[in-house]
Amino acid sequence: MPARPRPSWDDYFINIAWVVASRANCLRRAVGALIVMDKRIVSTGYNGTPFGVLNCDEGGCPRCASDVPAQAGYDWCLCVHAEQNAIALAARQGTATDGAYLFVTLRPCFGCLKEAVQAGIREIVYDQSFEYHADLEDAYQSLLRQSGVMMRQHNYSAAHSVPPVATHATGDIGPEMPTQE
Repeated sequence: MPARPRPSWDDYFINIAWVVASRANCLRRAVGALIVMDKRIVSTGYNGTPFGVLNCDEGGCPRCASDVPAQAGYDWCLCVHAEQNAIALAARQGTATDGAYLFVTLRPCFGCLKEAVQAGIREIVYDQSFEYHADLEDAYQSLLRQSGVMMRQHNYSAAHSVPPVATHATGDIGPEMPTQE
């Protein structure tokens, strides 16, 4: 019997991150993340409101319910990022993350990068890129260099279908998910 092709580890974990993203309740962007140790998933996270708070689609996050432009209003957004949820849920369960890999559907924001460094994440593998202004990108790259965290893109969604998780907003606000090429 011929062997069927198996996905690479990167494809396997990024695909699972996309499935995790399908649980996101943020109306602006759906992101999924996994923390992996020794090729085993130890924690997952998707973005949305904290435990006990109404979900975004129920009016829980004032930013999601507003017409604020894309990439604005983060100071009053209640959503917890996917990476933050994966790290916090690992901590809540007493699961170590020192030396782990973080697989995520979107390149982490600067805040999530800092939290990954603090959690001991060794390498971050992301699918879709997210660009910053030059000054923030410089700080981002400096943090990567100084911390020793490795980061690389594994552009899974360019060659594979992923769950249709990006909610398309109405009006001028537009979706915050980068377009797939």
